[in-house]
Amino acid sequence: MSRVHDALRRAEQLLESGGATGDGSLVLTDDAGVAQQEPPIEVSAGGHRSGLARPEPKHLDVDWRTFLSRCKVIPFRPAPETHLIDVERPHEIPAEEFRSLRTRLNHLQSQQDLHSIVVTSASPAEGKSFTAVNLALAQAQLEAPVLLADLDLRRPVVHNLFQCERVPGFSDFLLAEKPLEECIRKIEGTNLYFMPAGSQVKNPLELLNMRHVKNTFEAFRKIFNWVILDTPPLLFSADANLLSTMTDGTLIVVRIGSTTYDNVIRAMQTLCENNVLGIVANGARAGELYSKYTYYYSKQEEE
Repeated sequence: MSRVHDALRRAEQLLESGGATGDGSLVLTDDAGVAQQEPPIEVSAGGHRSGLARPEPKHLDVDWRTFLSRCKVIPFRPAPETHLIDVERPHEIPAEEFRSLRTRLNHLQSQQDLHSIVVTSASPAEGKSFTAVNLALAQAQLEAPVLLADLDLRRPVVHNLFQCERVPGFSDFLLAEKPLEECIRKIEGTNLYFMPAGSQVKNPLELLNMRHVKNTFEAFRKIFNWVILDTPPLLFSADANLLSTMTDGTLIVVRIGSTTYDNVIRAMQTLCENNVLGIVANGARAGELYSKYTYYYSKQEEE
Protein backbone atom coordinates (compact mmCIF):
# COMPACT_ATOMS: atom_id res chain seq x y z
CA MET A 1 0.00 0.00 0.00
CA SER A 2 1.33 3.45 -0.85
CA ARG A 3 2.55 5.88 1.74
CA VAL A 4 -0.41 8.18 1.17
CA HIS A 5 -2.91 5.41 1.82
CA ASP A 6 -0.97 4.52 4.98
CA ALA A 7 -1.18 8.19 5.95
CA LEU A 8 -4.93 8.25 5.52
CA ARG A 9 -5.43 5.08 7.56
CA ARG A 10 -3.13 6.19 10.37
CA ALA A 11 -4.53 9.72 10.37
CA GLU A 12 -8.07 8.38 10.73
CA GLN A 13 -6.92 6.12 13.60
CA LEU A 14 -5.43 9.20 15.24
CA LEU A 15 -8.72 11.05 14.81
CA GLU A 16 -10.65 8.21 16.43
CA SER A 17 -8.28 7.96 19.37
CA GLY A 18 -8.35 11.73 19.83
CA GLY A 19 -12.13 11.97 19.96
CA ALA A 20 -12.86 13.14 16.43
CA THR A 21 -16.47 13.20 15.35
CA GLY A 22 -16.35 10.99 12.29
CA ASP A 23 -14.64 9.29 9.39
CA GLY A 24 -14.86 11.26 6.19
CA SER A 25 -12.51 9.50 3.78
CA LEU A 26 -13.56 9.68 0.16
CA VAL A 27 -11.83 9.58 -3.21
CA LEU A 28 -12.32 12.61 -5.45
CA THR A 29 -10.82 14.10 -8.58
CA ASP A 30 -8.73 17.12 -9.53
CA ASP A 31 -8.43 20.83 -8.62
CA ALA A 32 -8.42 23.94 -10.79
CA GLY A 33 -8.17 27.72 -10.69
CA VAL A 34 -5.40 30.30 -10.17
CA ALA A 35 -5.93 33.51 -8.28
CA GLN A 36 -5.38 36.88 -9.85
CA GLN A 37 -3.49 39.37 -7.70
CA GLU A 38 -4.88 42.81 -6.89
CA PRO A 39 -3.32 45.77 -5.06
CA PRO A 40 -3.50 44.95 -1.32
CA ILE A 41 -5.17 47.10 1.32
CA GLU A 42 -3.34 47.45 4.62
CA VAL A 43 -5.30 46.55 7.73
CA SER A 44 -4.13 47.48 11.21
CA ALA A 45 -4.08 45.10 14.18
CA GLY A 46 -7.52 46.30 15.12
CA GLY A 47 -8.95 45.36 11.74
CA HIS A 48 -9.03 48.91 10.35
CA ARG A 49 -8.17 49.95 6.82
CA SER A 50 -5.42 52.54 6.31
CA GLY A 51 -5.33 53.33 10.01
CA LEU A 52 -8.89 54.70 10.08
CA ALA A 53 -10.79 53.57 13.16
CA ARG A 54 -13.99 51.66 12.41
CA PRO A 55 -15.71 50.49 15.60
CA GLU A 56 -17.06 46.93 15.44
CA PRO A 57 -20.83 46.74 15.86
CA LYS A 58 -22.18 44.67 18.75
CA HIS A 59 -24.61 42.89 16.43
CA LEU A 60 -25.39 42.62 12.74
CA ASP A 61 -27.91 45.19 11.57
CA VAL A 62 -29.49 42.90 8.98
CA ASP A 63 -33.11 42.15 8.19
CA TRP A 64 -32.80 38.37 7.88
CA ARG A 65 -36.44 37.95 6.82
CA THR A 66 -35.74 39.44 3.40
CA PHE A 67 -31.97 38.97 3.24
CA LEU A 68 -31.83 36.19 0.64
CA SER A 69 -34.17 37.99 -1.74
CA ARG A 70 -31.86 41.03 -1.71
CA CYS A 71 -28.78 39.11 -2.85
CA LYS A 72 -27.78 39.56 -6.49
CA VAL A 73 -28.40 36.56 -8.77
CA ILE A 74 -25.55 35.56 -11.09
CA PRO A 75 -25.60 32.86 -13.81
CA PHE A 76 -24.07 29.46 -13.12
CA ARG A 77 -21.23 29.72 -15.60
CA PRO A 78 -18.30 27.62 -14.36
CA ALA A 79 -14.97 28.15 -16.06
CA PRO A 80 -13.90 25.45 -18.57
CA GLU A 81 -11.90 22.52 -17.18
CA THR A 82 -12.81 23.28 -13.56
CA HIS A 83 -14.43 19.86 -13.08
CA LEU A 84 -17.40 21.24 -11.16
CA ILE A 85 -20.31 18.83 -10.84
CA ASP A 86 -23.12 19.29 -13.34
CA VAL A 87 -26.60 19.25 -11.81
CA GLU A 88 -28.00 18.36 -15.26
CA ARG A 89 -25.93 15.15 -15.38
CA PRO A 90 -26.47 13.50 -11.99
CA HIS A 91 -24.91 10.14 -12.90
CA GLU A 92 -21.44 11.54 -13.51
CA ILE A 93 -18.86 9.97 -11.21
CA PRO A 94 -17.59 13.09 -9.39
CA ALA A 95 -21.17 14.03 -8.51
CA GLU A 96 -21.70 10.60 -6.93
CA GLU A 97 -18.62 11.01 -4.75
CA PHE A 98 -19.71 14.41 -3.49
CA ARG A 99 -23.21 13.15 -2.79
CA SER A 100 -21.61 10.43 -0.67
CA LEU A 101 -19.69 13.09 1.24
CA ARG A 102 -22.90 15.13 1.57
CA THR A 103 -24.72 12.11 3.00
CA ARG A 104 -22.04 11.54 5.62
CA LEU A 105 -22.10 15.17 6.71
CA ASN A 106 -25.90 15.36 6.81
CA HIS A 107 -25.94 12.22 8.96
CA LEU A 108 -23.50 13.87 11.37
CA GLN A 109 -25.69 16.99 11.35
CA SER A 110 -28.65 14.89 12.49
CA GLN A 111 -26.63 13.81 15.52
CA GLN A 112 -24.99 17.07 16.58
CA ASP A 113 -25.05 20.84 16.10
CA LEU A 114 -23.19 21.00 12.79
CA HIS A 115 -23.81 23.81 10.32
CA SER A 116 -20.48 25.50 9.53
CA ILE A 117 -17.32 23.74 8.34
CA VAL A 118 -13.81 24.68 7.25
CA VAL A 119 -12.41 22.95 4.17
CA THR A 120 -8.62 23.10 4.16
CA SER A 121 -5.47 21.09 3.41
CA ALA A 122 -1.96 20.69 4.73
CA SER A 123 -0.25 22.33 1.74
CA PRO A 124 -1.25 24.18 -1.45
CA ALA A 125 -2.48 22.43 -4.62
CA GLU A 126 -4.16 19.51 -2.84
CA GLY A 127 -7.73 20.28 -3.98
CA LYS A 128 -9.34 22.14 -1.08
CA SER A 129 -11.11 24.75 -3.25
CA PHE A 130 -12.28 22.10 -5.71
CA THR A 131 -13.67 20.08 -2.79
CA ALA A 132 -15.32 23.06 -1.07
CA VAL A 133 -17.10 24.22 -4.24
CA ASN A 134 -18.35 20.78 -5.28
CA LEU A 135 -19.49 19.92 -1.75
CA ALA A 136 -21.43 23.22 -1.65
CA LEU A 137 -23.01 22.47 -5.04
CA ALA A 138 -24.01 18.99 -3.84
CA GLN A 139 -25.57 20.38 -0.65
CA ALA A 140 -27.38 23.06 -2.65
CA GLN A 141 -29.18 20.37 -4.66
CA LEU A 142 -31.32 19.85 -1.56
CA GLU A 143 -34.02 22.31 -0.49
CA ALA A 144 -32.20 24.36 2.16
CA PRO A 145 -29.99 27.35 1.22
CA VAL A 146 -26.22 26.86 1.42
CA LEU A 147 -23.48 29.49 1.70
CA LEU A 148 -20.02 28.99 0.18
CA ALA A 149 -17.51 31.59 1.40
CA ASP A 150 -14.01 32.05 -0.02
CA LEU A 151 -12.01 32.95 3.08
CA ASP A 152 -8.63 32.30 1.52
CA LEU A 153 -7.91 36.01 1.63
CA ARG A 154 -4.32 35.38 0.54
CA ARG A 155 -4.90 33.52 -2.75
CA PRO A 156 -8.64 33.27 -3.44
CA VAL A 157 -9.68 31.24 -6.50
CA VAL A 158 -13.37 30.43 -6.12
CA HIS A 159 -14.54 33.56 -7.94
CA ASN A 160 -12.43 32.39 -10.91
CA LEU A 161 -14.17 29.01 -10.89
CA PHE A 162 -17.57 30.72 -11.08
CA GLN A 163 -16.25 33.42 -13.45
CA CYS A 164 -17.62 36.24 -11.34
CA GLU A 165 -16.24 39.36 -9.66
CA ARG A 166 -14.10 39.03 -6.54
CA VAL A 167 -15.28 42.42 -5.22
CA PRO A 168 -17.30 43.19 -3.19
CA GLY A 169 -16.76 40.31 -0.80
CA PHE A 170 -16.04 39.32 2.78
CA SER A 171 -13.17 41.73 3.41
CA ASP A 172 -15.24 44.66 2.10
CA PHE A 173 -18.06 43.77 4.49
CA LEU A 174 -15.71 43.49 7.49
CA LEU A 175 -14.13 46.85 6.67
CA ALA A 176 -17.61 48.43 6.48
CA GLU A 177 -17.20 49.24 2.80
CA LYS A 178 -20.30 47.33 1.66
CA PRO A 179 -23.44 45.91 3.30
CA LEU A 180 -23.56 42.13 3.68
CA GLU A 181 -26.23 41.53 1.03
CA GLU A 182 -24.04 43.21 -1.62
CA CYS A 183 -21.18 40.83 -0.77
CA ILE A 184 -23.16 37.63 -1.38
CA ARG A 185 -24.44 36.35 -4.74
CA LYS A 186 -26.99 33.66 -5.46
CA ILE A 187 -26.01 31.12 -8.12
CA GLU A 188 -28.88 31.04 -10.59
CA GLY A 189 -30.98 27.86 -10.64
CA THR A 190 -29.59 26.57 -7.33
CA ASN A 191 -29.91 27.07 -3.58
CA LEU A 192 -26.25 28.05 -3.44
CA TYR A 193 -25.12 31.49 -2.25
CA PHE A 194 -21.51 32.56 -2.76
CA MET A 195 -19.43 35.14 -0.90
CA PRO A 196 -16.07 35.89 -2.59
CA ALA A 197 -12.99 36.98 -0.68
CA GLY A 198 -13.33 40.67 -1.58
CA SER A 199 -10.57 43.27 -1.82
CA GLN A 200 -7.08 42.00 -1.05
CA VAL A 201 -5.66 42.99 2.33
CA LYS A 202 -2.07 42.93 3.59
CA ASN A 203 -2.90 41.48 7.00
CA PRO A 204 -5.58 38.81 6.55
CA LEU A 205 -5.06 37.20 9.95
CA GLU A 206 -5.64 40.50 11.78
CA LEU A 207 -8.83 41.01 9.79
CA LEU A 208 -10.10 37.52 10.60
CA ASN A 209 -9.37 38.12 14.29
CA MET A 210 -12.08 40.77 14.42
CA ARG A 211 -14.88 39.85 16.81
CA HIS A 212 -17.30 40.67 14.04
CA VAL A 213 -16.21 37.55 12.09
CA LYS A 214 -17.50 35.06 14.64
CA ASN A 215 -20.68 37.08 15.14
CA THR A 216 -21.30 36.92 11.39
CA PHE A 217 -20.86 33.13 11.27
CA GLU A 218 -23.29 32.72 14.16
CA ALA A 219 -25.84 34.95 12.42
CA PHE A 220 -25.61 32.86 9.23
CA ARG A 221 -27.21 29.98 11.12
CA LYS A 222 -30.50 31.87 10.91
CA ILE A 223 -30.81 31.39 7.15
CA PHE A 224 -28.26 28.84 5.88
CA ASN A 225 -28.35 25.11 6.56
CA TRP A 226 -24.65 24.83 5.71
CA VAL A 227 -21.86 27.40 5.70
CA ILE A 228 -18.80 26.03 3.88
CA LEU A 229 -15.54 27.99 4.17
CA ASP A 230 -12.63 27.59 1.76
CA THR A 231 -9.49 28.59 3.69
CA PRO A 232 -5.69 28.70 3.21
CA PRO A 233 -3.60 25.56 3.89
CA LEU A 234 -2.88 24.78 7.54
CA LEU A 235 0.92 24.62 7.23
CA PHE A 236 1.29 27.95 5.42
CA SER A 237 -0.75 30.32 7.58
CA ALA A 238 -2.75 30.40 10.81
CA ASP A 239 -5.96 31.51 9.04
CA ALA A 240 -7.57 28.06 8.80
CA ASN A 241 -6.63 27.27 12.39
CA LEU A 242 -8.31 30.47 13.59
CA LEU A 243 -11.42 29.91 11.47
CA SER A 244 -11.75 26.32 12.68
CA THR A 245 -12.23 27.64 16.23
CA MET A 246 -15.24 29.65 15.00
CA THR A 247 -16.94 26.79 13.14
CA ASP A 248 -18.39 23.38 13.97
CA GLY A 249 -15.94 21.14 12.12
CA THR A 250 -13.00 20.81 9.74
CA LEU A 251 -12.44 18.71 6.61
CA ILE A 252 -8.82 18.11 5.58
CA VAL A 253 -8.18 17.45 1.89
CA VAL A 254 -5.18 15.33 0.88
CA ARG A 255 -3.93 14.49 -2.61
CA ILE A 256 -3.19 10.87 -3.46
CA GLY A 257 0.42 10.47 -4.53
CA SER A 258 1.44 13.86 -3.15
CA THR A 259 0.45 14.39 0.48
CA THR A 260 2.78 12.76 3.00
CA TYR A 261 1.89 11.19 6.32
CA ASP A 262 4.09 13.72 8.14
CA ASN A 263 2.23 16.66 6.60
CA VAL A 264 -1.17 15.21 7.53
CA ILE A 265 -0.11 14.79 11.17
CA ARG A 266 1.60 18.19 11.33
CA ALA A 267 -1.49 19.87 9.87
CA MET A 268 -3.77 18.21 12.42
CA GLN A 269 -1.44 19.16 15.24
CA THR A 270 -1.67 22.85 14.31
CA LEU A 271 -5.41 22.90 15.07
CA CYS A 272 -6.37 24.49 18.36
CA GLU A 273 -9.52 22.38 18.58
CA ASN A 274 -9.90 18.71 17.73
CA ASN A 275 -12.98 19.17 15.55
CA VAL A 276 -11.75 17.30 12.46
CA LEU A 277 -14.71 15.59 10.83
CA GLY A 278 -12.66 13.53 8.40
CA ILE A 279 -10.21 13.37 5.53
CA VAL A 280 -11.11 13.74 1.84
CA ALA A 281 -8.75 11.93 -0.54
CA ASN A 282 -8.37 13.81 -3.82
CA GLY A 283 -6.71 12.92 -7.11
CA ALA A 284 -7.93 9.40 -7.90
CA ARG A 285 -7.73 8.26 -11.49
CA ALA A 286 -11.02 8.40 -13.32
CA GLY A 287 -10.87 4.67 -14.06
CA GLU A 288 -10.66 3.83 -10.36
CA LEU A 289 -13.97 5.58 -9.76
CA TYR A 290 -15.65 4.62 -13.02
CA SER A 291 -15.59 0.90 -12.22
CA LYS A 292 -17.66 1.54 -9.07
CA TYR A 293 -20.66 2.88 -10.98
CA THR A 294 -20.55 1.43 -14.52
CA TYR A 295 -22.27 -1.84 -13.65
CA TYR A 296 -25.00 -0.26 -11.53
CA TYR A 297 -26.07 2.38 -14.05
CA SER A 298 -25.75 0.08 -17.05
CA LYS A 299 -28.12 -2.37 -15.34
CA GLN A 300 -30.55 0.45 -14.56
CA GLU A 301 -30.66 1.54 -18.18
CA GLU A 302 -31.26 -2.05 -19.34
CA GLU A 303 -34.25 -2.36 -17.02
